[in-house]
Amino acid sequence: MKYIDTFREGERVTGIYLCKSRQTALTKAGKTYENVILQDKTGTADAKIWDPNSRGIGAFESLDYVDIVADVTSFQGQIQLNVKRVRKAQEGEYDPTDYLPVSGKDIEAMYQELLGFVDRVGNPYLSRLLKSIFVEDREFVKAFKFSSAAKSVHHGFVGGLLEHTLSVTKLCDYYIHAYAMLNVDLLYTAAMCHDIGKVYELSPFPENDYTDAGQLLGHIMIGSEMVGERIRQIEGFPEKLGNELRHCILSHHGELEYGSPKKPALLEAVALHFADNTDAHMQMMLEALHAGGESQGWLGYNRLFESNIRRTGRC
Repeated sequence: MKYIDTFREGERVTGIYLCKSRQTALTKAGKTYENVILQDKTGTADAKIWDPNSRGIGAFESLDYVDIVADVTSFQGQIQLNVKRVRKAQEGEYDPTDYLPVSGKDIEAMYQELLGFVDRVGNPYLSRLLKSIFVEDREFVKAFKFSSAAKSVHHGFVGGLLEHTLSVTKLCDYYIHAYAMLNVDLLYTAAMCHDIGKVYELSPFPENDYTDAGQLLGHIMIGSEMVGERIRQIEGFPEKLGNELRHCILSHHGELEYGSPKKPALLEAVALHFADNTDAHMQMMLEALHAGGESQGWLGYNRLFESNIRRTGRC
């Protein structure tokens, strides 16, 4: 099969891909067409079926594996497919492991590195909390390793939540060495726990879509409740420390309009917010540049950065 990250404008591609989603829409002229998102382990591609009543368009649904023939075009700087023929693939025609995007980093190695930060936390209450989540709860650990950090914006792949959490923790480690006033144990714990709610906000792959809890509550509230429940199981956990930790989680998006119920009011909350924001935006830019292939020119307007972007120029 030809992987999505190798698609280039002007090509005709054939092969089997996972239909991540399928929705009916109308053109400005009132003509029906289909919006389809196709996926393999290298990423996703926006596809259009402009004539869904054509004889070459077979019946299929979201999360089906489909065999397609399509022309590769470009729209607003992004690859888009014009699907000419499609049919539902039969079991045995494909290997599901080809269709799940996976972190390029070793998942078990990242997990062991994260456990190294767990071991650095000296406060007995925070240490107990972290071990109850990242060591003793095997079901959670399994889901945490497999989860993405987002539906599509950044780290939207298997292992993405772990990769993002480790990166945020390592950025906070830099802050700890640069700013002596920071509460080391609080910031380490907040960094490792800030996105644990995403395990339940998003459904497992291949769906990787918002659950009911994700839609109604969101990962920030889910994560705060998870930490609160664990705290109540630890005898003598200081109320003030628990409130400070939960505040860091509740405020880590930084602004009310970005989903945080609170704005940062602690030095550790400020550090966590900027670490989270830095890693998310760096990954978003890396993914946007990767989607641009080998092009050294301008890649077009990117709605996430609200700017036309390109790679750094070569001398």
